[in-house]
Amino acid sequence: MSYQVLARKYRPQKFSEVIGQEHVTRTLKNAIEQGRTAHGYIFSGHRGIGKTTVARILAMALNCRSSDKPMPEPCGVCDSCTEIRAGNAVDVIEIDAATNRGIDEIRELREGARYRPARDRFKIYILDEAHQITDAAFNALLKTLEEPPAHVVFMLATTAPEDIPQTIRSRCQHFSFRAVKFDQIVAQLKDLCGRENIAADEDALAMLAEAGDGSVRDALSILDQAIASSDGRLNAESVRQLIGIAPSGALEEIMAAVARSSSEEILKMVDGLITEGQNPVHFARQLVRFLRNAIVAKVAGPESPLLQISSDERARVARIAQTFSEEDLARHLQIMLRTHAELGYRQEQRFHLELGLLKLAHAQRLLPIEQLLSGAEITRSAAPERPPAPAAAPKKAEATPPRSLVSPFTADSARKGTPRSELSEDIAVMPPRQNPAAVSTTSVIMGAAAPAVAPQAQIEPKIESKPEPTTEPKPAPQNCDALRNSVLNALTSAGQTMLTSMLETGEWQLAGSELTIRIASSASLIEMSVSNDARRMMIATASGVLGRPARIQVLPGAAAQPIQSKPASNGSGRGRAEQEPVVQRMKEKFGAEIRTIIDYRRNK
Repeated sequence: MSYQVLARKYRPQKFSEVIGQEHVTRTLKNAIEQGRTAHGYIFSGHRGIGKTTVARILAMALNCRSSDKPMPEPCGVCDSCTEIRAGNAVDVIEIDAATNRGIDEIRELREGARYRPARDRFKIYILDEAHQITDAAFNALLKTLEEPPAHVVFMLATTAPEDIPQTIRSRCQHFSFRAVKFDQIVAQLKDLCGRENIAADEDALAMLAEAGDGSVRDALSILDQAIASSDGRLNAESVRQLIGIAPSGALEEIMAAVARSSSEEILKMVDGLITEGQNPVHFARQLVRFLRNAIVAKVAGPESPLLQISSDERARVARIAQTFSEEDLARHLQIMLRTHAELGYRQEQRFHLELGLLKLAHAQRLLPIEQLLSGAEITRSAAPERPPAPAAAPKKAEATPPRSLVSPFTADSARKGTPRSELSEDIAVMPPRQNPAAVSTTSVIMGAAAPAVAPQAQIEPKIESKPEPTTEPKPAPQNCDALRNSVLNALTSAGQTMLTSMLETGEWQLAGSELTIRIASSASLIEMSVSNDARRMMIATASGVLGRPARIQVLPGAAAQPIQSKPASNGSGRGRAEQEPVVQRMKEKFGAEIRTIIDYRRNK
């Protein structure tokens, strides 16, 4: 007799032998006992979890000849049960709907349903992959399925119930099968290995169950391969080589290198895995699962039943969960999910995998926007990359105080030489660096790169919480004629003639980096005349003349109040908005601008 695979040899023949689907088997057994069997069933769910098996068991229970009525559990020895188990029963017709999906096949089925069964109580039609049937064929089956003869029972098995028309689903009882739990698959594999006299390690069985991904049939198929490739005992290493997955230790080492922000180590590890023949797509999928388990261990603890992994794997994900915060793990999982999705249709898969892993390392320098807006001191310190400095450099580097954080908007404006209109007052111009190697690595906020030095100006923006005690403020220049002429010429060239004429008659005062222009106009006229584009042009020109980021305020005459200090109760909507703490913080940290004011109180 030819060899029979384990998935067929140990296929359940009773409801009690089906694992992981107690909600289905219990309902069907009770329905048979109470005589409340339906004429149509839909069994849907993941592959290899028992849909067709349950349909066959139900057919045996309905047609079992050991009693004069249907049995909750088939006997398995009568002629009807034996023929159904062998697949050659006359009154139980199994149809592959993937190939018999047209209207002609359904018409033939409908004609055959009119005749009574040859021997058994019911004529049963089992349609596997029923979602493949065309819409026209479903419409042809609709009336027969709604009011079939009393001796006909339809059973539709499918992995995509959403593709079955609602008109069909509403005429059948729908049972949704669940993925089998990890522990149940491990127990089933252990039991079958005992029946087959196969010695197997717990880690090997856990790896097989995890590879099954909730499918008992997939796990049994891999077990067949593992038994054939082993030398008498199943161990984790032989199973890992058979499946072609990376060792779990490699995943932990990758995440440890990510925690150290060591890009070089990450690239070397990827090169070693690719050299061993690892598939980038499979490795990315493994890392996605590993990160998911690390998040679960972080949130629910390493002993949570939500972790469907072996004991050794629990220890690994627990160590990684202690290394990262919950936000970091969620960010890493999101990056790897996107990387895994991209690898499916990319040609250079290795390059995209390396890019995704480098993103994980760079993500260590990201800071939450809530922490930035709150103004709280940054306590999180990601481990910097190893500096390529000579042997004498460490002492000097340790003595160098860490640099403060720089807003990405400020850094970008400094690189382009065009500061934004609302830069922070704490931005100071640093002298050219004498020793670039002594400057420590700067943390980047929200993914921006470290602020680069403009090659023309040789300056570098820096945010300091308090001014250095040894730094003396520069005396305010009294003569700003050159600055005035440059700003007015820039506005004239841009066609801002009306604004130029207003500013020409104003009083210009320069104090440090702040330029104040007072003109004999009302606040409302100034708001209409000084547009955002004009303000940006004035700031850019003034910053170019001063050689540092500048701030410009255009205010009414000395008798009037500045726009920024209008009372919230009597002032305009812009004045009230600018006095809001959230708005002030956004302007301070990001250089935000108020574009539109909507006063809902006036609209009521």
